[in-house]
Amino acid sequence: MASPRNRSGSPRARDARWRGALAVLDEMRRDPGATRVAVARRLGLSTGSATEITARLRDLALLAEAPAAAAGRGRPTTALVPHPDGPLVIAVDLRHEDWRCAVAALDGRPEIAETGTHRSRDPGHVIDAVAAAVGRLHRRHGARVRAVSVAVAATVQRGRVVQSSVLGWDAVDLTALAAPAADPRVPLLIGNDATLAGLAEARQGAAAGAATVLHVTVEVGVGGTLVVDGLPVDGATGAGGEFGHLPFGDPGLRCPCGASGCWDLVTDGRAIARHLGDPPPRDPRTYADRALARAPADPAVRTAVARTATGLARGVAGLINALDPGVVTLGGLAESLRAAAEPEFAAALTGGLMRFRRPDPPPVVAAALGRDGALHGAVVTALDHVLTEDGLAAWASLRSPG
Repeated sequence: MASPRNRSGSPRARDARWRGALAVLDEMRRDPGATRVAVARRLGLSTGSATEITARLRDLALLAEAPAAAAGRGRPTTALVPHPDGPLVIAVDLRHEDWRCAVAALDGRPEIAETGTHRSRDPGHVIDAVAAAVGRLHRRHGARVRAVSVAVAATVQRGRVVQSSVLGWDAVDLTALAAPAADPRVPLLIGNDATLAGLAEARQGAAAGAATVLHVTVEVGVGGTLVVDGLPVDGATGAGGEFGHLPFGDPGLRCPCGASGCWDLVTDGRAIARHLGDPPPRDPRTYADRALARAPADPAVRTAVARTATGLARGVAGLINALDPGVVTLGGLAESLRAAAEPEFAAALTGGLMRFRRPDPPPVVAAALGRDGALHGAVVTALDHVLTEDGLAAWASLRSPG
């Protein structure tokens, strides 16, 4: 391809320039390792067009071709894979107890590069540690980094952290995680961890292909999102999806968010501890995991887990009634609670559904990506920004500066 500086400025000319390239790259991302023949067939491309597009993408270091696994007799073909010198994104998963940084190429597969445990939840300490790791990845990969995407256990409004009852934060500035070069074409993208996990499940996980997906996950508190046609419904300011702060819980309990009766407080390790008469655990997720391991042999723990699963199921039923999803995915502790107390969960879910929904409720399935869901979602969001006409043009200008 010629330098994008010489291309026509009209939208139609830009569309023609990048449309085929984006379609091929999207297929590589959707189906990593797909053969050139399969991609051409799905996109309705002739052999000549597919060859010409992949050659241009190879010249721009956007993809490479590797021998495909043999599939019977016939001419050998090639698999489309990310170029070894191609664009990368950095994804950060900032959780209650720890953080992880990963790097992903255009196939969307995150590879963990650095991890750490919070010595303190003081935002300055946490951000300094993560920023140092992100900076090291920038120095290692240079201009190949085209976006930084952060999944954080916090409420995010207009791309900014405004509160985290989990981490004990109010408004926190994460701009220290931005690209050191301050290149405006290398954005810093910030999203709620549960929202991003739901996005990943809808795009490439247990609900791939469904038009309307409700994702509910429990770690410390409960979160999630509604994904419609591959995009999360974030609300007017981006702060939607705070399911854990719906008043589905005990109105006598005050939540760290400032509200009373939050669903958060009846769905995680804090609820199990309260039912057992234990003090509030410092790490509710670890406490819950240990309780679930003890439950089969300890009737008291089994009862506490069942009560917690019931509180979760009733809230899920309420969300089904309100949002009408085609599929519900359960992530994190949510699926573990259901599995540990299946009869109680099923009874509470059915009892909470409106009568007309009971004969044909939406399937409720386990999330496929597990505790990596938020990390995958951060990669999805980053690649959504990279794999655009502007993103490809910016990359092409780096490859052809003249």
